Amino acid sequence: MRRLIAAAATVLVAGMLAVGAAVGVVALLDATPDQPNTPLISYDTAPAAP
Repeated sequence: MRRLIAAAATVLVAGMLAVGAAVGVVALLDATPDQPNTPLISYDTAPAAP
């Protein structure tokens, strides 16, 4: 009976750690700012056709 309780406790702790890690990863990914979508090259006017 003691082994069953130890196994259940281990499963419970492992599940809580997995959920905590997943929440932490999502929080870290949400904390990073979005990169601006600016082009490297921009033209004030359209280039002249040859």
